[in-house]
Amino acid sequence: MSTALTLARPYARAAFSLAREQGKLPAWSEQIGLAAAIACDASVRPLLTSPGMTADAALALFAPQRGDDADFLQFLRVLASNGRLPLLPEIAVLFEQARAEAEKVVKVKVTSAAALGGDEIASLSAALRRRFGSEIALSHAVDPALLGGAIIDAGDVVIDGSVRGKLDRLRTALAQ
Repeated sequence: MSTALTLARPYARAAFSLAREQGKLPAWSEQIGLAAAIACDASVRPLLTSPGMTADAALALFAPQRGDDADFLQFLRVLASNGRLPLLPEIAVLFEQARAEAEKVVKVKVTSAAALGGDEIASLSAALRRRFGSEIALSHAVDPALLGGAIIDAGDVVIDGSVRGKLDRLRTALAQ
């Protein structure tokens, strides 16, 4: 996986630079996401690595009928001619990371023991916005095994305020 990320990184940077330069980050994000989904498809993946697949034939799998812009199609053409279309999922992940960083958006996943209401989510988002000094893209999941409380995962920062986490820490402290 690290090899794929290493190979994907220059393509993701080039795509991000071009999209930012043109002011088309959301459009490119959508297009790369769709292309990555196509590349992940179980029926498409073997075709992309087939020795008999030409760059033009591979590009035809991704050539949108809805009129993506010429620069994105050229980007796909470069990937196809270099045999890098299978890297589209990794390119999409790296592109989204660069976009979030540039737009100063922190992606936060909140896992709670029970579903949170709209007011609770809004309050939590506001508190996290103050804490990180950035806009927050919050996703929410429910895990009853937490017993109570929540776990907030913001990449490098994880705040475990769950009852299960507190019990685990207490058990560790008592065992010492």
